[in-house]
Amino acid sequence: MSLERLDKILAGSGYYTRSQARRVIQSGAVTVDGRPVLRPEEKVDRASRIVAQGQVIDGAEFVYYMMNKPSGVICATEDGAYPAVTGLLPRHLRARGLFPVGRLDADVTGLLLLTDDGAFAHRVASPRAEIKKVYEVRTDGPLGPADAERLAAGVTAPDGTAYRPALLALDGADPTGASVTVTEGKYHEVKNLLAACGRRVLAMRRVAIGGLRLDEKLGPGEARPVSKNEIGSIFL
Repeated sequence: MSLERLDKILAGSGYYTRSQARRVIQSGAVTVDGRPVLRPEEKVDRASRIVAQGQVIDGAEFVYYMMNKPSGVICATEDGAYPAVTGLLPRHLRARGLFPVGRLDADVTGLLLLTDDGAFAHRVASPRAEIKKVYEVRTDGPLGPADAERLAAGVTAPDGTAYRPALLALDGADPTGASVTVTEGKYHEVKNLLAACGRRVLAMRRVAIGGLRLDEKLGPGEARPVSKNEIGSIFL
């Protein structure tokens, strides 16, 4: 059981400021497991059903979301050239301070995690964790078994950057299509790996992080909460 002041939980949800939370509680518009609570300082279980002004409040200390990232937005909270991916989130999640886990280039789409849990984000993004990230790609020319062997052996780019072995799975129906699985997440890693094969990436979409796959029901820019089981699958 994790107990916390009710006004702090409401303020942390992003729906209210701390002063607004106190006023709403004192007005009698907040219930905890169906029981009206009038004292902002009362400590309640974060796992309780908290309803404020008819809105169910997620009392969790941290939240985790999956987004189907569209093209043309960047994985940062601010940028002058492109809109930030956080701008696609509902207002209360922006107020909570959610941020993207790792980075996807502006032109890369697909699975993106967003959270306010810094320790979790570091664990997922750290190369030391060796969490597999899977990308679907389309290139400007055909790929073949020799390219798969090249990536499986590890690649050193012309600038001296060494990349760990990666898995290239060819698309039997489209010689320019493939999936690439990496465990590092270095800057432009997939694009540089395929450049070593003499190919330029025309389109790229991330479809999996560890055992967590992109929910294909999500349209571009849409997001949904990630369950505890799904979080656990990332590290399997």
